[in-house]
Amino acid sequence: MKISRSVVIAAVVAMSGALSPSVFSADTPVKGDFISIKASELKWVDAPSLGPKAKVAVLEGDLKSTEPFTMRAKLPPKLTIGVHTHPTTERVTVLSGVLYFSLGDKIDPAKATIYRPGDAFMVPAGASMYAFTKDKETIIQIHGTGPWGIDYQAPADESKTKK
Repeated sequence: MKISRSVVIAAVVAMSGALSPSVFSADTPVKGDFISIKASELKWVDAPSLGPKAKVAVLEGDLKSTEPFTMRAKLPPKLTIGVHTHPTTERVTVLSGVLYFSLGDKIDPAKATIYRPGDAFMVPAGASMYAFTKDKETIIQIHGTGPWGIDYQAPADESKTKK
């Protein structure tokens, strides 16, 4: 199969333009503020809405506003986050430990999927879900567009978070 000379020349010109130094120059405008976060400098605060001894650190955004946010949750061993929903889509990545997670309106440990460091999942707004940890502390990162919140489906599950 012959490729016309004009097609080859057009491809070379297009490629050289895409790789030219001007594409990567310091003059390229950056939108927003640069944010740098060292894990050792995170400010963890109690997160009773997730359960006893759970903590969160907000990396960016205001969880109560309609804006992008990124936060981390530190979940202690043997924590169960009862069936709940969120008003916004959540994008979750496991950073350490093991998270057991499932969609559904009733906790069934046999249906939970095991998520390990590097694993991720996305949950649409309003989906019923639950999660738990077993013998390890687990840290997850959650990002989305706020406002963020958690609505438990059973009063008993919500009252467990207040201990």
